[in-house]
Amino acid sequence: MTKRYGFWTLTFLVIANMIGAGVFTTSGFSLMDLGSPGLVVLAWVAGGLIAITGAFSYGQLIKAMPESGGEYLFLSRAAHPLLGFIAGWVSLIAGFSGAIAFAATALEAYVLPEDMRPGWMPAGTLAVCSIILAGLFHGRNPRLGALVQNSVVVLKLVLLSAILLFAAAQFSSETMSGVSAPTVDLTGWALVSAFAGSLVWISLSYSGFNAAVYVADEVEAANRTIPRAMVAGTGIVMVLYLLLNAVFVYAPPPEAIKGQADVATIAAEFIGGAAFASFVRWTIVTCLLTSVFSMIMTAPRVYAKMADDGLLPGFIRMQGGNPGRAILLQVALAVLLVLISSLQGLLSYLGLTLSISAAGSVCCLFLSGVRTKPFSHYSNLIPLVFILCTLIAAGIMVSFNPWQLLGTAITFAIGAVAYVLTRIYRPKADLLATTEIEKALAEDVQEPPQSKS
Repeated sequence: MTKRYGFWTLTFLVIANMIGAGVFTTSGFSLMDLGSPGLVVLAWVAGGLIAITGAFSYGQLIKAMPESGGEYLFLSRAAHPLLGFIAGWVSLIAGFSGAIAFAATALEAYVLPEDMRPGWMPAGTLAVCSIILAGLFHGRNPRLGALVQNSVVVLKLVLLSAILLFAAAQFSSETMSGVSAPTVDLTGWALVSAFAGSLVWISLSYSGFNAAVYVADEVEAANRTIPRAMVAGTGIVMVLYLLLNAVFVYAPPPEAIKGQADVATIAAEFIGGAAFASFVRWTIVTCLLTSVFSMIMTAPRVYAKMADDGLLPGFIRMQGGNPGRAILLQVALAVLLVLISSLQGLLSYLGLTLSISAAGSVCCLFLSGVRTKPFSHYSNLIPLVFILCTLIAAGIMVSFNPWQLLGTAITFAIGAVAYVLTRIYRPKADLLATTEIEKALAEDVQEPPQSKS
């Protein structure tokens, strides 16, 4: 496998995966629930700390199992192939495909709102084009795709910095004077419940901190480079999130953004008028475009790894170090979701299923075969904190809407059935290869066998 990705490419990949629509929309709803800009910013701090514990935990996993595949790899190698297949199934059908489709649809909504779209242009056209463009870049020339993505991520960081600098310059002006922070009306359990509910949505905005693990096969010294890149990228995003959301909730009057989805553009218009609001809008478009590119880059590596293990059709395996056919499959699934789904109600479902997969993966660190050294101090406490916080957040999501648990359970059940069917109907050679992997795992999961083509 060609080693083509270094520290900065991986760091930019993490940043691109994390910064999407969530950072520009969540605080309006959080302010409505919490009533205080200070508590909203505190919730972003808490979400960032959880994400950093997750980045550290995934870094420990990649040190023990330095291969591509993400949750599929960790769970199938350390726990059981069934659990790994379900995690990969979730990524294939819902996780990456749904997230790509949502980012692309949101991009179209910002670039070409419905009231401005020409009558001859069907809805979803621009979203589909952005997905196909990302597939072409990463499918035909992975090095070029990574270079383009790095360049756009740098541009995104420059634009976000410009927003912060302009906002900072305006905070002392007459425009920003007289804005008072509301008092906190909630106390006791009501305050705890509201804070936890806001943290659920904010945690979704931090998802993507683990993006670098999906390309581990293509990284030199993956067990050292990837952990550093994930922590660095997550730290950068956390700082940006705190500064941006402080601007969003403190700049305009609270009544102007409470319960509003487009909190970023509302705050921008209040700070600098229509021109600055337009600048912010196009910055959001850039963020969404890099999200599409980064997920098209990472997701197909999961499917290629599953094909290597005989759990998906062999034609989507890596070909000459390039998962071109897996990228084609990912593009097709994402385009299909753009055309048939609104995805508005899908996000909570995705958050629940993916958070369970992430928590389950980190639980592998507590299996005796995965531990590279005895339990001690922070190296064990940090993964435990991530697991507990993630599961508590998932429990809160279910308490708000129990029907979400049904959708997740059905997804897992379908994945289990699909796993059984693959073992029954796939070619005998592939079945033998996976059986040998399972036997080797029982002896020593620290040294997983090489996948057989």
